[in-house]
Amino acid sequence: MVVSRIGRTSEGGMTRLSFTQEEKAALELLRTYMEEAGLTVRSDAVGNLIGRREGLNTLAPVVLIGSHIDSVYNGGNFDGPLGVLSALEVLQTMEEQTIRTENPIEVVVLRDEEGARFSFGMVGSRAMAGTLTQEDLEHKDDGGLSIAQAMGQAGLDPAAISKARRPKESIKAYVEVHIEQGKVLEKKNLPVGIVSGMFGIVWLKFSLEGEAGHAGATPMNMRKDALVAAARIIQMIEREASRTETTVGTVGQVQVFPGGINIIPGRVEFTLDLRATEAVVLQRVEEAIRCQTELICKERAIQCQLEILQRIRPAACSEHVQAVIRKAFRKRGLTEFTLVSGAGHDGMQFAHLWPIGMVFVRSEDGISHNPAEWSSPKDCAEGANVLYETVLDLAGFRRSAQPRRQPEQPSI
Repeated sequence: MVVSRIGRTSEGGMTRLSFTQEEKAALELLRTYMEEAGLTVRSDAVGNLIGRREGLNTLAPVVLIGSHIDSVYNGGNFDGPLGVLSALEVLQTMEEQTIRTENPIEVVVLRDEEGARFSFGMVGSRAMAGTLTQEDLEHKDDGGLSIAQAMGQAGLDPAAISKARRPKESIKAYVEVHIEQGKVLEKKNLPVGIVSGMFGIVWLKFSLEGEAGHAGATPMNMRKDALVAAARIIQMIEREASRTETTVGTVGQVQVFPGGINIIPGRVEFTLDLRATEAVVLQRVEEAIRCQTELICKERAIQCQLEILQRIRPAACSEHVQAVIRKAFRKRGLTEFTLVSGAGHDGMQFAHLWPIGMVFVRSEDGISHNPAEWSSPKDCAEGANVLYETVLDLAGFRRSAQPRRQPEQPSI
């Protein structure tokens, strides 16, 4: 709730976009939390904030935990921050109990997971995985400012992003707590769940060029109305996405030009967020949409350009990390339940390098990216406790000196 005050909107949500003053203020607050937990704190070349708790074996690979704190426009308070603060609480508890682990543990606050500002997300995790390119940094926000320029304004050197890459052997596993953003756990009456994998994602931008004209003086059979063509394409997208049980398609942005009440739309731009659990299904649906878009535009004498904003393959969570999480569930007396994430997460960028795992926390009414987003304190605590047990296992709990206070149940 304290973090949510930063970037609060008049509608009751929050807007905390990447490389803004709001995000900077939140990062500064989280830095103080990391220092209070006794962590060694640093920022990498892309601005990921990292707090390290040293292991008994300082050369051992790191168990990495965390999430992001950037938001969508007028978003909720839990998407991202819950994972960061749960990770911090895990290490705060270890510090209070003077617990030591064989492997070092790091909390990371990853930059720009959402992609809300530049229509290109997971910037921090891509940089850490070594897949962020200079071309990626050319994505621009609505004001025409590129990621590279925004980084420069934030005191970062966009030419140095390769320095944020973490070698494959340096990370043992990545684990994240996150709200579900759906209704599955709520329908099952379960506080937490184990994620088996994440949908693949394609973001496309459609630019349709027709011909602007007078609304009264141009007969219907002589029009090249870009908006009518866009409407047909959007309806087609819904049909194609609905043909499978594992695909979803969303047109979330539409811009009409010139935008006059008495002017036939001459140009329309809109985006598509297309997701599926399997790469082959995602490719098949995308190809069908592209093919039918071409036919619709040809029929209506409309020119169309398609731009790929980002493409992310489906990612499977590690069987080993899932097994460790299941062990934590049993220790906590929780019902073991596995589900797939329809939302994208930073772990998708890591899955080809390191074992990844996720714990979902129940979302009330499945609402997310909305000021009404809510997960109960009890459910949030349960997610943090599962993360605590999971991290102790993965990092190799070895010994504990006399604790500074006696732990209570739950552990955190």
